[in-house]
Amino acid sequence: MNTTKSIFKKLTICFSFFLAFSVTQTANAFPIYAQQAYKSPREANGRIVCANCHLAQKPVEIESPSAVLPDKVFEAEVKIPYNLTSKQVLANGNKGGLNVGAIVILPEGFKLAPANRISPEIKGKTKGAFIAPYSPDNENILVVGPISGDKHQEITFPLLSPNPETNSKAQYIKYPIYVGANRGRGQVNPSGEKTNVNLYAAETTGSIKSITKVDKGFEVSILDNNNEIKNQLIPAGLNVLAKEGDQIIKDQPLTNDPNVGGFGQTETEIVLQNAGRITGYIALSFAILLAQISFVLKKKQFEKVQAAEMNF
Repeated sequence: MNTTKSIFKKLTICFSFFLAFSVTQTANAFPIYAQQAYKSPREANGRIVCANCHLAQKPVEIESPSAVLPDKVFEAEVKIPYNLTSKQVLANGNKGGLNVGAIVILPEGFKLAPANRISPEIKGKTKGAFIAPYSPDNENILVVGPISGDKHQEITFPLLSPNPETNSKAQYIKYPIYVGANRGRGQVNPSGEKTNVNLYAAETTGSIKSITKVDKGFEVSILDNNNEIKNQLIPAGLNVLAKEGDQIIKDQPLTNDPNVGGFGQTETEIVLQNAGRITGYIALSFAILLAQISFVLKKKQFEKVQAAEMNF
């Protein structure tokens, strides 16, 4: 039974992989792979699993309230900066714009705000970005992408805070929020194979006998030190820097590095605040202020009495 489930899962992943590339050649980030391969997108060491395929490190920022009241809709904005003039190598070898994707790991109890509670202003900010839970069991983990990076360098997540009065798992404490975001295609496919968004190096030492253009890119024939010809395929879209007759050594770059994207992650904190605590704090502060004023007035009154007795 377990073997059957394992085979079915692998077939599902393969079908999704095929479907993604059949629908669009410009899709550059596929949360579906992580959703199917990982029960939790955050590993024990704190790294978000997207970094397993998007190897380059890039910055990411998040802006969210430092505190929020229970059962309130608020927004968190994820910023994915990159040069809008950058073009990347697509799966078919052509050049195209970068797509982006993001993941927000919220505290348990926090979730995507229902559509009927989102204000028109926030709806305008989320236009064109389809945000969904990571899985039915993880409503506090949200993913989005791939979407066009030209219009979505800033992605707004409409969120709903939990109410500890009705949710026993929520508490009035400080919580961490983990965020990850990528721009551009990854360097590794879910199958473990390299994509064409990599620098390709020589697999052996020798001399280049020929560089032939083929359907999938270029075939580089290398005559090694044992007088054996070894053919190496360079995917379409890469610029071959080596020339016929060049003497090369193993691991020497044969192409440019086409990658212009990458993945980044960061974290922030948010306090689930109790309205009663705020009211109590304000009342306490006001009481302290009145006490201080009373002490000052009493001191002034005492000084006046002393001055009157001295004059008498």
